Amino acid sequence: MVNYLRKKFIKNYRDVKNTTVRANHGRLAAFFGIFSNLLLFIIKIIVGILTLNISVFTDSINNLSDMASSIVILIGFHYSKQPADKEHPFGHERIEYIVGLIISILIIISGAIMVYASIKSIINYEYEKLKLKITIISLSLLFITILVKLYQSIFNRKIGNIIDSDAIRATSQDSFNDSLATSLVFITLLITLILQENNIKLKFSLDGYLGILISLYLIFSGLKFAKDEINHLIGNSTDYKSKDEIVELVKSYKGVIGIHDVLCHSYGPTKVYMTLHIELNSNTSIIESHDLADLIEHDILDKYNVLLTIHVDPIDLSDPILSNIKDILDKIITNYTYHDLRIVKRNRIKTIEFDLVVPYDEEFDLAKYKRKLKKKLIENHINYNLYITLDRK
Repeated sequence: MVNYLRKKFIKNYRDVKNTTVRANHGRLAAFFGIFSNLLLFIIKIIVGILTLNISVFTDSINNLSDMASSIVILIGFHYSKQPADKEHPFGHERIEYIVGLIISILIIISGAIMVYASIKSIINYEYEKLKLKITIISLSLLFITILVKLYQSIFNRKIGNIIDSDAIRATSQDSFNDSLATSLVFITLLITLILQENNIKLKFSLDGYLGILISLYLIFSGLKFAKDEINHLIGNSTDYKSKDEIVELVKSYKGVIGIHDVLCHSYGPTKVYMTLHIELNSNTSIIESHDLADLIEHDILDKYNVLLTIHVDPIDLSDPILSNIKDILDKIITNYTYHDLRIVKRNRIKTIEFDLVVPYDEEFDLAKYKRKLKKKLIENHINYNLYITLDRK
């Protein structure tokens, strides 16, 4: 059904890297969510009226929240496809992250409302006998809503994966959570009916306690989604799925000796920027270096739609002293990596310089490590000054 709707309503539906095509996929998911959640809300209100079950009523409020989320997605994708302008030179795709944050807030609010309603139902609990026929009809309707919610989750998951949208994937997960919540309501109503038919009266609000559990789960999910979207907006380390593949491709170009300082950052799901340093033989002319960097940047843009910027670091492969120092450092530095090795003159003193790559979460005493390396170099008859730049990754 997903592919059928894509073919029918989205022109050039396969070109998901196109901003307009991508936005149209988001609109398709939003309209599907609006109509299906409205249907679920109506069904659950009817069931709630028939059974006077607080869990069903609170669950119906959650469907209204989901419908509002779909409307927010519809608005968000409309504005996210707007082209770059003077005030927003990187485009408007980060609006999707704002949409995701709004959805998270709506989930948290709906969870808080359900907590209040559930506690009220526990405090004011009075046993009321269920009508067998009405309850069976209600259970049948609830079972239908569970199936609809599961399909909602599958539908949104497919669309979210096709266009790589966190907001739609979050909506998919929310739909799956809702199907679990409604399943618990279904089970509770069924248990209540079975107990009643065996002349066992519940002395507490089972659906009220269940409502609290569902509510807390919703709030937890909302907080998790909110954290993810806030990280996107603040600017986190982008885990671009093709990063390693791009690095390996760049390494394959003739003349590239090594690669380091690889950084990815995004201004939306399709606005990915990447910077890296390539090491070239210092004998390579400026024009040749520029042409190679230009070629790589164009190839990466064509193949991955990633805007790559390359910095060139010259490496003197003909210097036997530098080559010897590199061999020594390779034997000493085993737990870390290093790059930009060179010999320069600082205040007329020969100095070995390089960048040492150390993980962010590791405590590291640079002065102590520097003394250790200096001692090892002297043991190998290399008595140069040592200057190390700490590169956290």
